[in-house]
Amino acid sequence: MKTITSNTTQNERPLGPIYVLLIAIFLPGMGQVVNNTPKKGFFMACFMIILGLITFNLAEPERSWVGKLAGGVFIYAISVIDAYYWAKYRQEIFKRDGEPLAKV
Repeated sequence: MKTITSNTTQNERPLGPIYVLLIAIFLPGMGQVVNNTPKKGFFMACFMIILGLITFNLAEPERSWVGKLAGGVFIYAISVIDAYYWAKYRQEIFKRDGEPLAKV
């Protein structure tokens, strides 16, 4: 599959890590999309739902909602940390080079 990118998006400064963190907290999986890794965001959102459903069905009835959705909450926390980490990394690379980031 061939990806077509515009030159203007590669020349723009990456979004700050704090903004990416806020986006990732309120919209699960979107932090990765903002970091130009939409497939990773899609898969994290899917795994969040799948593991949430699995733990919901396997948990005992007297468990709290967080306990019943522990698998989804775990993946959610990982996705937020991952989005912040990569936003910070992209910002540091952009600062260091002062040039546009290479699209991988």
